[in-house]
Amino acid sequence: MSIGSELISGEVIDTNAGHIAGLLLGGGLRVQRHLVVGDCGSDIGEALNDLALKSDAVIVTGGLGPTVDDVTAMAAAHATGRRLLLNEELKEHLRSFSASLEGPGGCHSSDKQATIPAESTVIPNPTGTACGFRFTHMGCLFFFLPGVPSEMDRMLRETVLPFLCGRVTHKRVVISSFLNVFGLSEPQVDGLLAGALSGSLAVQMSICVTFPWIRITLRADGDTETEARTRLQGVMEKVRKQLGDAIFSEGHETIEQAVAVLFARRGMTLALAESCTGGLISKRLTDVPGSSAFFLEGAVTYSNAAKMRLLGVPQDILEARGAVSSECAAAMASGARGAAGSDLGLAVTGIAGPDGGTDDKPVGTVFISLAAPDGSWTKRFMFGGNREDIRILTAWTALDWLRRYLDVIPFPA
Repeated sequence: MSIGSELISGEVIDTNAGHIAGLLLGGGLRVQRHLVVGDCGSDIGEALNDLALKSDAVIVTGGLGPTVDDVTAMAAAHATGRRLLLNEELKEHLRSFSASLEGPGGCHSSDKQATIPAESTVIPNPTGTACGFRFTHMGCLFFFLPGVPSEMDRMLRETVLPFLCGRVTHKRVVISSFLNVFGLSEPQVDGLLAGALSGSLAVQMSICVTFPWIRITLRADGDTETEARTRLQGVMEKVRKQLGDAIFSEGHETIEQAVAVLFARRGMTLALAESCTGGLISKRLTDVPGSSAFFLEGAVTYSNAAKMRLLGVPQDILEARGAVSSECAAAMASGARGAAGSDLGLAVTGIAGPDGGTDDKPVGTVFISLAAPDGSWTKRFMFGGNREDIRILTAWTALDWLRRYLDVIPFPA
């Protein structure tokens, strides 16, 4: 349960819930639900009592600070019929922490952060003023932690998780695997994976669209790690077979990281020529540490003059076919390869909009070309969405072309 009006309004994204869920799953503890509540005492109290009826344990984050909108401790006390008491251990923590900070007077924290519901046990905070607390209400264990991610994470790992795991007599081992897919739509993935879980009741699968790629999450549990892995492996093999080369990576590897691994494996080099993407492909590749081993240079040739001067694109191609054409894209790729002396030259040119489209070349028209020692390939694409969507799809498709070439996978028809 995450508390904060800034979370309800969308001003701040709640990253704590997902982080906590991942750590709990790693400890063999499944998460039943996530809940977000604003800084309203009555709403917090109602949520706590509702969760107590449905849960074995609840982890609450947020609202333990010194300001007027930090009402979690008060709401928890009122909801559970407890008094608020000044805790001497917390008061000493605040005094010591304040004295350790640099600056005149240190940190002036009021006693508010040392006031917690009666019959609570303190959860130490080694890195901040807001200590947490825990108690049992209606048979449910409640843990209250600060919302600051770094403080919450350490308190969770050092205190809450060991306490929870120590009380669970029979934990199931939970193992998760991720398959990352590009080039297929969600309905296509769903159709291909229909029946993949047949006979595997202990394995759960979810399909999550994270534009412009899709993540397949497979999660299996068992009494032992061997049992869980065996169950997971059987389903993984089915999914890999069904999705084939649309899978660009597994785990948390990005597409640019997958491309970098393949460049290292093949020992080849690359030069880029970008127009409509404005350097986005270069940016993604150079986000990968060590990319200088294969990525020699990139040129953002936005104007026709730049295409001619830097890449040697013939003027007659630009005049007769235009900057957004298969002929121009091929000349850009060849020119980038020749100028850099690289093994591969990749070029993109297109109309990202919102203006500039024509009947023959509407907004979203993009040409991608790859020049290599064993030939060259150019293809026209029609991408939908706004300007940013088109640029992202162009960059991803270009990276996928590199992946496919380096991994000897045919380009999509």
